Amino acid sequence: MSNTKTCLVCNKPSTEIPVTKFYYQESEFYICPQHIPVLIHNPQQLIGLLDGADKLEGA
Repeated sequence: MSNTKTCLVCNKPSTEIPVTKFYYQESEFYICPQHIPVLIHNPQQLIGLLDGADKLEGA
């Protein structure tokens, strides 16, 4: 398994863009600044990328 941290949405690695870590359901994930608004406002767009995203509500 690679140590590379990649954005959950666009899969760009931390060697190319900054990413920030977040935790969900006892797991850690990474997301880039461009996609943080998706996590906050439109988490339904993460369905298929993040287990349980269908249960998240946007702000």
